[in-house]
Amino acid sequence: MAVETERTKPTLDQRMRQFLARLEYRRTGTAAEREAVYRLRYRAYLREGAISPNTTAQLWDRFDDAPNARLFGIHVDGLLVGSIRIHAVDAENRASPALDAFPDHLERELDAGRTIVDPNRFVADPDVSRAFPELPYATLRLPFMLAEHLSADTVTATVRAEHETFYRRVLRCRPVCAPRPYPTLIKPLGLMTVDFASEAAAVTDRHPFFGSSLAERLRVLGPPSPCQQLPAEHLYGKLDAPRSTAPKSPCFLPSMAGEAKGSHAEGRPSIPAYST
Repeated sequence: MAVETERTKPTLDQRMRQFLARLEYRRTGTAAEREAVYRLRYRAYLREGAISPNTTAQLWDRFDDAPNARLFGIHVDGLLVGSIRIHAVDAENRASPALDAFPDHLERELDAGRTIVDPNRFVADPDVSRAFPELPYATLRLPFMLAEHLSADTVTATVRAEHETFYRRVLRCRPVCAPRPYPTLIKPLGLMTVDFASEAAAVTDRHPFFGSSLAERLRVLGPPSPCQQLPAEHLYGKLDAPRSTAPKSPCFLPSMAGEAKGSHAEGRPSIPAYST
């Protein structure tokens, strides 16, 4: 009976198809939406001891207002359960937390004309995240889509030292710099990077649900440009369940620095309460 149960257990791909049908990406377009994300961040980071308490019960920084920043809320069945912020960085747009913390490693890429995608502020609601084990993959799909949308050259992963093995083995990241102070956080983070053009196929082959159509990317992200200020009606998009024949396009997975130990098992990620 145990063998039969294991055989019929849904795969990660199957679970993700069902989960994505319930999930909506919302790019924050109002003050109320941003405040909800800032409060979610604060609860998640405070729970993990990554920040000190403050009187506003919110967490934001100057990078939220950068013209090359995209801030998203992740909603499941209409409930805000997570968020991620993504900076598209190039020679003309140099605002991002990773660049601020690791200029000696990233400035040279920008000077060479390369485009960098820096995903950060990846958080999950600590009160409900355990009910959604697929949430990390679904959240990470957003920067995946943006890297493909912009044909980015490099993707950053800013992580704690104990998580480097995960990124090296699963995400094909390479370590670039040992942990050092990171903007607004108590705990230091190290820098890893991915050349997604050369490493994409292996990640996509392993997790085809990261594939997306051009129509979906345009709906969720807008036109492919590092900087966007879109009207509110363009800031929302409900995800399509990915097809089994997802395109094998350049991709990556960004930082999950808050991921707990023991989460490397295939299809069983722990839910990070916070990341970079």
